Amino acid sequence: MPRGRSTFTKRQKEQARQQKQRDKADRKTQRKQDRPEGEAVEVDEMQELREHAEAQAALFRIGSDDDSNLPEVFLPLGNHKTDG
Repeated sequence: MPRGRSTFTKRQKEQARQQKQRDKADRKTQRKQDRPEGEAVEVDEMQELREHAEAQAALFRIGSDDDSNLPEVFLPLGNHKTDG
């Protein structure tokens, strides 16, 4: 019994999907091999995050008259229920 056109098309589509999946896996393994040592990259990222955090903290300390190292806490104003 001959196969219909839709069966042939489905088979081609499935083969193309599987090939794309294999290509994607190959690219992923290639990127992993090309990447420098994982720990070095992680350390650089952590250093970059620390520097960014320090810069952000410096922005919040601008114009501060207080010499203490304690952070200022600002509470939002809103409708507070009071007794009475």
